[in-house]
Amino acid sequence: MDRAQKEQLVADMRALFGEANLLVVTHQSGLTVSEVTSLRRRMRDAGAGYKVCKNRLVRLALEGTKFEALKPIFTGPTAIASSIDPVAAAKVCVDFAKENEKLVIVGGALGENALDLDGVKALAKLPSLDELRSQLIGLIQAPATKVAGVLQAPAGQLARVFGAYGSQDQAA
Repeated sequence: MDRAQKEQLVADMRALFGEANLLVVTHQSGLTVSEVTSLRRRMRDAGAGYKVCKNRLVRLALEGTKFEALKPIFTGPTAIASSIDPVAAAKVCVDFAKENEKLVIVGGALGENALDLDGVKALAKLPSLDELRSQLIGLIQAPATKVAGVLQAPAGQLARVFGAYGSQDQAA
């Protein structure tokens, strides 16, 4: 890899760090190609990305970004999981690490806040952005449905009362 390619790679990573809200740093020593492919596919399905990169280039790309506090943990065979959704990458990494002990979560960062392994696991337990949106919509729609039911109930009761009086008059 020549100097121009390295500069382009650093610029691409810096752009990625600017867009992402969450970074999860992993050690992925011993993963087979099929396992890494499976992990990348899961990341893509969740709206996240997974990239194996050179530590020295990542440290250069981290300078001046909100994730600069992660520089010390870039040692050994590292890879970065990133996502705009503040939960997606953490969920996929934690789930994959449960299934495969070769993937080790080293740490991460949510914005400017550095996270250790426990922080990433806690973040993975939270509902995703889409799940939160659906819960919020459900909460907003529930009162409207109840109000419509309450408003329709008296009219239905009145109709039944009038129907009962009408049937009594016809019977008499």
